[in-house]
Amino acid sequence: MPQAAHPPSCAKQLRQAASQRGASNQQIARIIHVHCGVSELRAQRLARGLTLKQTADDLNRIAEGRADAPRTDGDQLGHWESGRRPRNNTIELLCEFFDCTVADIGFARSAMSPTNVPAIQALIPRSPQKGFTDTDTLAQQVDAARWSVDRTLTAGTVSATQLDLLDEQVLWAREQYVYTPPAPMIETLLRHLAEVDELSAHRQPAAVQVRLSELVAMLATLVADALMKLGQLSRSQSWYATARNAADDSGNAELRARVRAQAAMLPFYYGPLEAAVNLAREARIICRGRPSATAAFAAAAEARALAKMGDALGADVALRHAASAFEQSGAGGPTDNDAFGFPERRFLLYESGTLTSLGHTSRARRTQDAALRLYPARTGIDPALLSLETAICLARERSAAEACQVAGTAILRITPAHRTPIVEQRAHEVIQALPPGIRDGRAVRELRDILALPPGQV
Repeated sequence: MPQAAHPPSCAKQLRQAASQRGASNQQIARIIHVHCGVSELRAQRLARGLTLKQTADDLNRIAEGRADAPRTDGDQLGHWESGRRPRNNTIELLCEFFDCTVADIGFARSAMSPTNVPAIQALIPRSPQKGFTDTDTLAQQVDAARWSVDRTLTAGTVSATQLDLLDEQVLWAREQYVYTPPAPMIETLLRHLAEVDELSAHRQPAAVQVRLSELVAMLATLVADALMKLGQLSRSQSWYATARNAADDSGNAELRARVRAQAAMLPFYYGPLEAAVNLAREARIICRGRPSATAAFAAAAEARALAKMGDALGADVALRHAASAFEQSGAGGPTDNDAFGFPERRFLLYESGTLTSLGHTSRARRTQDAALRLYPARTGIDPALLSLETAICLARERSAAEACQVAGTAILRITPAHRTPIVEQRAHEVIQALPPGIRDGRAVRELRDILALPPGQV
């Protein structure tokens, strides 16, 4: 018969004592779970000194505005804490709130290898009258069960050296991604993913599985971004979902936020803009106000999407948050040539997009000039996007000939392999920014002719 759970007062004493020793919430939750005999989910709540109602109210505040998020009350939360499994989107919300993994709240699949579970079950006596009355037999069974579990936990197939090599390969891919065209880059990324996926399919120690999930999240994010550049929108969306699942499985809050901020690019360019705002805002919430490159990226992405929606006030507030987080994080430096970095030139790119959409053309053009000076000679499509935003600013200033000339030059200069649908879509926005009455002029016709040329032809 299971041990009766200890009262909340016991958890409170444990929380206070552990807090004085500097223990984290996750460490406190594990102590409460083991000592008090409560579920992992209840231990997470008690580790923070929250009541059922307080937790439910906070969950509802986080879920506000999300179409698929459930409304939570104290009774429901109590059922989940007693073992009833909630829906997957609710589990994701709980993980976000408690800043933990699915396993930390007790809803992950068993860590036991399926092949070992029957063997362990066979060691457990079927009848209380047989075995448990015999001290020697019980001791043997207990020891045998522990040995079986230990074998399962040490059955990982990845050595520390192998894992380090995988990390190096993924880091190399992140650096190559900055300037390599998307089509050949996808082939490289898929080769790395196949290797990581094969290792992930086997039971690994928890620490190894976390690192593998992190690698999958990074690689899947880059695949999704490359597919977006190529105009493969549905595939890109699916890969972003895979990246989010892997990041959430890793429990790495920084990576969970980064994947969502990156995923906001897809609806920013192709719609719906509300989805871009929601993803960027979710990423910012996961960062919990901690200044970091990811927090700056999330706020900048939110500002750019809000500006494109016409929300000038919201965009201005988000851009100020981005600037503050960027300054405090000290972003840049060694991450300059990393696809998962957020150096100054990338921050300025997002600032340019925000100012361009808001119609602050003079400020936007100064920002574009500053950003272009920071890009190395060997790079991807960002300089072309900045030049096209300059052209959009000129179009809004009714300088049609100059706008089309800048846009046409940007298209002709870009490497053919980098001239992907996302670049051409931005070039068409230059024409759309012109007043309707002058969209049939000579300069516009010449720009349309350039866009009609196959990549690599002048």
